[in-house]
Amino acid sequence: MKKSTFMAMILGTIGGILFALGMCMALIPEWNAFRPGVIMGVIGAVVLLIMVLVWRRMENKEPIKLSGKTIGATLIGIVGALLLGVGMCLTMVWSHMVAGIVIGIVGIVVLLCLIPFIKGLK
Repeated sequence: MKKSTFMAMILGTIGGILFALGMCMALIPEWNAFRPGVIMGVIGAVVLLIMVLVWRRMENKEPIKLSGKTIGATLIGIVGALLLGVGMCLTMVWSHMVAGIVIGIVGIVVLLCLIPFIKGLK
C-alpha cells in the first residue's frame, strides 16, 4: 500500500467518524448535544478536506480547478447525501417508514447519477 493511500485511509476514517458522530449528536434530540455536535461535525469536515489536500499533494496531482462541472457535481453530491440522510432519519428517528424509504432511495439514485455526470456515457 502506498503511503498516500494509507494517509488518505487514516484521515478519511477519522474525519468520517468525527463528522458522523457530530451529525448524530446534532440530530438526536435525546442527546441534548446540538452545539457540540455541530462543532464536531465541522471538525470532521475540515479533517476530510485536509485529507483531500494531503492526498493530492502526495500523489503530485494538480489542484482542483473550479469549473461549472465541478460545482455542479459537488451540489449533486450534497443534495444526494442530504436526501439519503433525511430518509434515514425519517425511518429510524421519526418512525415514518414509507416516506423515509422513498426519500432514501431518491437520495441513492441522485448519488448514482454522479457517475455518468462525472465520467460521462460512452
